[in-house]
Amino acid sequence: MKIICNKSNLAKGVSTVYKAVPSKTTMPILECILVDATNDIIRLTANDMELGIQTDVEGEIIDRGMIAIDARIFSEIVRKLPDNEVIIETKENLQTTITCEKAKFDLAGKPGEEFSYLPIIEKDESIEISQFTLKEMIRQTIFSIADTESNKLMTGELFEIRNNVLRVISLDGHRISIRKMELKDEVGDKKLIVPGKTLIEVSKILSGEAESMVNISYTSNHIVFEFDNTVVVSRLIEGEYFKVDQMLSNDYETKVRINKKELLNSIDRATLLVKEGDKKPIIINIGEEVMELKIKSQIGSMDEEIYINKEGKDLLIGFNPKFLIDALRVIDNEEVVLYLMNAKAPCFIKDDEESYIYLILPVNFNAVV
Repeated sequence: MKIICNKSNLAKGVSTVYKAVPSKTTMPILECILVDATNDIIRLTANDMELGIQTDVEGEIIDRGMIAIDARIFSEIVRKLPDNEVIIETKENLQTTITCEKAKFDLAGKPGEEFSYLPIIEKDESIEISQFTLKEMIRQTIFSIADTESNKLMTGELFEIRNNVLRVISLDGHRISIRKMELKDEVGDKKLIVPGKTLIEVSKILSGEAESMVNISYTSNHIVFEFDNTVVVSRLIEGEYFKVDQMLSNDYETKVRINKKELLNSIDRATLLVKEGDKKPIIINIGEEVMELKIKSQIGSMDEEIYINKEGKDLLIGFNPKFLIDALRVIDNEEVVLYLMNAKAPCFIKDDEESYIYLILPVNFNAVV
């Protein structure tokens, strides 16, 4: 095999697929990136058997062939090469030479035939949304997946298609995040639990342009994202997702309209007094025209008032400040509306169309006040 690529194109391709290289594996071949130039395109692939990424790189194929190259070394070499044309050449003994200007590296390759290709997915159905929308939907929900493996379902997000509306849902036992959007084309109802790791990596690769589209296709076991000459294939998480709709409610006794930035900045300031790992709640006292925020820790205490527009009852309630910050940070609206029932019921932050819903459970603060 002999191929010639521009360094920046090659580096972009390698960094795209590198996200699917496993950190630990019992199969050494999976620690490689497959460089496949057996057809008319140069294709890079990495696969950890849960997540696989393949991308096409522009370049010239002098001699066809394929080789598997150690991903870590290959990635580091390509990243540090001069900005010029890169020649990758393999010999019959799998010895691989990478040349760029006066730099020349010789590496031992592995047979490409031994590499685990991405599974061929017989696509049941597919939807198409813009890269911008998908990137935003992931950003606005991914923070509330659980980072523990004790409940596998919580480490993924539910992609639910119902009545031609896509809802993306995540939860970790303390909060729920929901984003929804209407789909343009008619498509059947479906529920898929997509691993959070997959969505984080997809989000990193997406350009986020509103004009560029992502085709998302799926079977009962896999989901496939196709965009910009790149294909990401992931296994789905098996199981029945939580009945989230039963946890949602439109009842409230207190409704607060507030400037999002003021509320976010105030909570952010309050957390200056909380050490990492400390679980100090922020106490929110909702009065007639003012919301008072208080926090007390070993370092000190803070209280601050913000003007609000309130309907309903006064309320004293406590929250984990991080959960409020996480939700407020990803909401783009200038104002937010909080719906509350009592000190023990969840707080809902949502817009009128319910294009986003954030449910946050309160914490017991009696010991603090």
